[in-house]
Amino acid sequence: MLRAVQKRCASTAPLIRPIQRVLVANRGEIAIRVQNTARKMGIETVAVFSDADRNSLFVKKADKAYHIGPPLASESYLNMDKIINTALRSGAQAIHPGYGFLSENAGFAERCAQAGLVFIGPPAQAIRDMGAKNVSKQIMEDAKVPVVKGFHGEDQSDANLKKKSQEIGYPVMLKAVYGGGGKGMRIAWNEGEFDEKLASARNEAKKSFGNDEMLVEKFVERPRHVEVQVFGDHHGNYVHLWERDCSVQRRHQKIIEEAPAPNMTHENRLKLGESAVRAAAAVGYVGAGTVEFIMDPRGEFYFMEMNTRLQVEHPVSEAITGTDLVEWQLRVAQGEKLPLKQSEIPLNGHAFECRVYAEDTRKGAFMPTAGRLNYVDFPEDARIDTGVVSGDEVSIHYDPMIAKVVVWGKDRNVAAAKLESALARTRISGLPTNIDFVRRVLAHPEFAAGNVYTDFIPDHHEELFAEAETPAEIYVESAVAHALAALKKSDAGVFQNLSFFRINLAPKYVYKIEGKDVTVQFDSDRRLTVSYDGNSYETLLNDVQALGDNEFKFTVEANGRRWSTIVKDLPETLMVNGVGQNEYETPAVHEAFDSLAGGAASHSAVAPMPGIIEKILVKPGDQVTTGQALVVMTAMKMEYIIRAPEDSTIEHIKCQAGKNVPKNAVLVQFA
Repeated sequence: MLRAVQKRCASTAPLIRPIQRVLVANRGEIAIRVQNTARKMGIETVAVFSDADRNSLFVKKADKAYHIGPPLASESYLNMDKIINTALRSGAQAIHPGYGFLSENAGFAERCAQAGLVFIGPPAQAIRDMGAKNVSKQIMEDAKVPVVKGFHGEDQSDANLKKKSQEIGYPVMLKAVYGGGGKGMRIAWNEGEFDEKLASARNEAKKSFGNDEMLVEKFVERPRHVEVQVFGDHHGNYVHLWERDCSVQRRHQKIIEEAPAPNMTHENRLKLGESAVRAAAAVGYVGAGTVEFIMDPRGEFYFMEMNTRLQVEHPVSEAITGTDLVEWQLRVAQGEKLPLKQSEIPLNGHAFECRVYAEDTRKGAFMPTAGRLNYVDFPEDARIDTGVVSGDEVSIHYDPMIAKVVVWGKDRNVAAAKLESALARTRISGLPTNIDFVRRVLAHPEFAAGNVYTDFIPDHHEELFAEAETPAEIYVESAVAHALAALKKSDAGVFQNLSFFRINLAPKYVYKIEGKDVTVQFDSDRRLTVSYDGNSYETLLNDVQALGDNEFKFTVEANGRRWSTIVKDLPETLMVNGVGQNEYETPAVHEAFDSLAGGAASHSAVAPMPGIIEKILVKPGDQVTTGQALVVMTAMKMEYIIRAPEDSTIEHIKCQAGKNVPKNAVLVQFA
């Protein structure tokens, strides 16, 4: 069987030629990833883009860029004619498909060869064989690769599938033969629910893939998802680059990947790698691929499927082996031999990758979101694969992944600590992300112990989604950040000195923080009191410094703790990053109590900063008491309530609703 498969693959005669220019038939971070390596090798890159991606970073980074259609993928990134014609028009010799879109489309690989273009991927027949789960299972059995007990035959009648399930033994996994991404998959725990689950799986498979053929497998309980990075060349050489554990998933989609897999014996690791190489050889594989296995709690592993492309999580394999897999792809596509033999591939340290998504993770919903990213900033001491910058849009048309954060350490504990640190210093404004949720996973003792499996998230749902009480430090730093931002805009000189007691400058502010009214009272030049819910925290303010036009930093001591906070003051949001990462897109209520002293100032209420008069709450002749609201004004999208400094009688109103007033303008004159 092995020889027959290799002979069939060889008959497709893959195109091999030198590459001076490559078209990347993809978008976002993977397009940039390929561009970076190609540029390093002296190869020019061509980008293709839809209307939605016209101003994207990957378009700007390419040597050439061509528009290929509207946002809908079927009319742009999945349109073979447009991609191939653009490659020919641009003078490219090759097409790199990235992952997703056309990367595992055998027909596209064949059409590239027919057009005289190198398809940077495996032979079309290998894609075709591994894309059909029933065919791939049979090939793996013939190649002596362990497979899960199951049925993947031609008789697709409901009655036969039910009979085979009884023979295999419940629970069973029902899988769409041409499926992927978790679609067309259902678990039948017993015979009583088999009919319902089969109908549901068939229906979803038909809608998603246009084919409702199913296979049945013994369901492995508490399984791990372990995959092996393999590589082959045109000269019959095959290697593996060790394994990755991708067990932490939601909705069958990976969140955290790591290499190597934790809690695995070296003997099992070698067996796993050898099985993956046999799988690659069985289909005459060329280029980068991933053989995915399911592993039971005893360490027994079984072939699941083969992804005939570069994987999203390939950076962790690069990190532990010191390789550039895209460079290997480009070299192999030009007919070169693999750069290393199996005995020369190192296994060094441990690496993690976290996929940062624009999604709402509350209560386990994991709802993807789209919209504008007001601000994006990543730490410099981690590998960041991203296709976005501040101001970019996460489109409704494509995957909501914002970036991949990748770290390496000498061992798993060190690497996990580095990932936690990198995520803590990642700042993203405008859309909710899964960062806080991933940090909860990292902090879970079972994850720290390496006890990961595909149901890790649902099994630990209560701990991972528990409503945590907001610490006092969050209220302190957020309220102080709001006050300092307002003072900075009022030209109070706070960033030159800390004298807050100036004529007409209010020393007391009230904000809505996490749904609570939080008061900031400036007691002296550096001492503040932050209060909410009857609690008061004496706070010492230090080291206030501007980091740029829209960014500043301060250090506070409160609640027995000292820490620094960085604030990004953007037109539509205030980002506060210190103990927590909080974003305030709508201004909190800000009440200003004038601190007036002596002279003419005691006979008037004035504007603490330039603004617009919203409401006038008093009229001449009114008797007012200390603290009574007089005028409501807005400035920098914030509401300011001007209050009486003492018991007085109103003599004149010096302002008009809807009119602008300058700083220190007299608003109300007292008798």
